Amino acid sequence: MGLIKFVSLIVFTAFVPTAVCAEEPLDYPLTVKRMFDLADQYSSSVKAYELAGKMAEESVRVVKNDRLPSLTLSASASYLGDVWIAERNFSGGHIERMPGNANIGNNFALEASYVVYAGGAVQHGVKMANLQMESAHVAYEQNRQNVRFLLIGNYLELYKLYNQKEVYLKNIEQTKVLLKDMGAKQKEGLALRNDITRYELQLKSLELELTQIENGIVILNNRLVTTLHLSENTNIIPDSSMLEHLPVYSSEEQWQDLASIESPLLKLSQLNIERKEQHEKIVKSDYMPSFVLFAGDKLDGPLTFEIPTIDKNLNYWYVGLGMKYNIGSLYTNNKKMRTAKLSTQHAAEEHRLQQENVSIEVKSAYTRFAESFTIYETQVKSLELAIMNYDVVNKRYLNDLALITDMLDASNSKLNAELQLENARINILYNYYQLQKAAGIL
Repeated sequence: MGLIKFVSLIVFTAFVPTAVCAEEPLDYPLTVKRMFDLADQYSSSVKAYELAGKMAEESVRVVKNDRLPSLTLSASASYLGDVWIAERNFSGGHIERMPGNANIGNNFALEASYVVYAGGAVQHGVKMANLQMESAHVAYEQNRQNVRFLLIGNYLELYKLYNQKEVYLKNIEQTKVLLKDMGAKQKEGLALRNDITRYELQLKSLELELTQIENGIVILNNRLVTTLHLSENTNIIPDSSMLEHLPVYSSEEQWQDLASIESPLLKLSQLNIERKEQHEKIVKSDYMPSFVLFAGDKLDGPLTFEIPTIDKNLNYWYVGLGMKYNIGSLYTNNKKMRTAKLSTQHAAEEHRLQQENVSIEVKSAYTRFAESFTIYETQVKSLELAIMNYDVVNKRYLNDLALITDMLDASNSKLNAELQLENARINILYNYYQLQKAAGIL
């Protein structure tokens, strides 16, 4: 019994550290490109639209089957009762017995048909299916860009919060140093308790704001981890090197031209017009006759069209060309045709409206993008001034010409200026990605 306990203790000791380590947070450096790749691979939204595209591709294959000839095979066996024969006034009725094995009936038929012409309905139906497939692929691309933009927004906001966390940690550390210094001065009668209380309140306020920032990091991290299907204990670390290469500031006209070509919204509205036009042609095909080429072979027995029934099999084949025309379409199809034409006109107006909306969105995104460079340049200058102020106050403090509170304020100003400059860089990237999304190339 003692040996069993000893072995169990060894096994437990071996596995417990592994289990504990598995629960520890794992830092995961994540680049934007890697994030986009993971989203394409694991995002539930992207997968749903991808499956919709595959379904549309299968629908095209199904519709194309209408071009193929149809082949029908039928076989049946039956028991035929004896025939009862009577005069037209139902008098003199008598039963005519089936000769031999004529009670056992059989029927075999093989028939093939091919639609030679149906007013273009089959051809236009295939084109319609192809347009629906293209629309599904464009919708997938649009959703893919929407997911990417949502992710990049959370990603850059997470980056900002990490920067803010560093600033607040430094401010808290400096405030604690100041409180310690003021406590020492209070003992020497050089500081008031009221001043200490004021900075104690400031410290608590900074600690509360730090807690809110850390909670914000947890929330954004969870959003990214869930969307990318990463482990729950993953801590995403944004790539700081992306701020080293800011995008190039180009002209609005280039972005407008790019949007007119690449925007998924415009592609979808244009495809919608083409689908409506194909629908018009399908409705128009109802005015036309359809021609079918057919051939078949049949084997029937017994021959019941003779009395008495002939107990034999009859095999015959045939081939021909058939024509079918719905005369009622001449007066019932007019309303369908008018509705189809109005639907096409409506799609064209929606496309023009979509062009206006995309142009406005690109204009707005471009304006914010251009503005972010101005903000960045302002923050660069602000940081230069904050550094100059810090150097001046630091020299005065070292020469006992400034209070420690002045030194703290200068240090805080410098830290905040550094933070704002970093955020200005991040805003340039965010507005750039927003401009890419507006143009349809994210």
